[in-house]
Amino acid sequence: MGPLAGVRVVEIAGIGPGPFAAMMLADMGADVVRVDRAANAWGGDPSDPPKDVMNRGRRSVAVDLKHPDGVETVLGLVEKADALIEGFRPGVTERLGIGPDTCLARNPKLVYGRMTGWGQDGPMAPMAGHDINYISIGGALGAIGRPGERPQPPLNLVGDFGGGGMLLAFGLVCGILEARASGQGQVVDAAMVDGTAVLTTFIHGFMGMGIWTDERGANMLDSGAHYYEVYECADGKFLSVGAIEPQFYAVLLDKTGLADDPEFARQNDRSQWPHLKARLAEVIRAKTRDEWAAIFDGTDACVAPVLSLSEAPRHPHTVARGTFVENAGIVQPAPAPRFSRTAAEIARPPAHAGQHTDEVLAEWGVADADRITGLRAGGAIA
Repeated sequence: MGPLAGVRVVEIAGIGPGPFAAMMLADMGADVVRVDRAANAWGGDPSDPPKDVMNRGRRSVAVDLKHPDGVETVLGLVEKADALIEGFRPGVTERLGIGPDTCLARNPKLVYGRMTGWGQDGPMAPMAGHDINYISIGGALGAIGRPGERPQPPLNLVGDFGGGGMLLAFGLVCGILEARASGQGQVVDAAMVDGTAVLTTFIHGFMGMGIWTDERGANMLDSGAHYYEVYECADGKFLSVGAIEPQFYAVLLDKTGLADDPEFARQNDRSQWPHLKARLAEVIRAKTRDEWAAIFDGTDACVAPVLSLSEAPRHPHTVARGTFVENAGIVQPAPAPRFSRTAAEIARPPAHAGQHTDEVLAEWGVADADRITGLRAGGAIA
């Protein structure tokens, strides 16, 4: 039913952003087959799926990529696919025999998606790294944090998922659309350092306008301004305030009892921000988070309670929109974005490694029953 129904993707099993890109494509209806290591196929009850919900929506085949027949099996899948996802260091898939030149020779329309931290070239390309390193070089980490304090890692959301997996999913869809028009595939080099940089485009524009400084915690959006901040409430929980525009700022002042205070009339006087922040913090500490949430409910003050990961699925707004769903006994984010006609959905829970080997090889026309038996007997598949 999803907008990518009919698209076939081969995912070489990995961690982090590659699987996230595969999940996004599967959520949108693509038939994504995950190629797991044969050594990991120790069995499992399909009625008790694994808990790693980021592996939802796709089937798994288990292949030994060190076995020549295992490599040939993957290339057989590649021949039937629109795209491939891999997340190894540069050069690894070439050594395995499933690099882009080999795959494109077998399927000239294939879009070959490569997910790395540093990219396929550049002096750091061969080096190991993680999200925190990529967003350091991309410029995002240095901009996040309080003045006078260390930069604050934003979990691994910016590099792995925003600047990584989403970037790759976008690149693959772009490549598939172009290949359908041109008849030619290509390699998509998705690097988290590049994706992180793209995510900071807006801030670079502010720097060009002269309204953003490299000093951390001194700008409108980085906790410098009193009207764009997180405040602690009486119960130790927190309230987010983002009243940037004057009309929204006016509602914030009205609801906090500060509308007639002349000091708060100087909204964008940066010299006053620390003082106004201290004063607003004192006001907000007088009530609990949920008391403030009730006060601001239905207003344009741009104020919201800060919810924990376990609280978020229970908020009335996320409940009304179905932002979270329960699948295979686990509450998790629903597919997004929404489509009015071709609804996205979670096709199936996460698969055990190799759970669908026979099914996929037969359905995709890679091997018949006798060939599957021989591949298994020889150790090429599991």
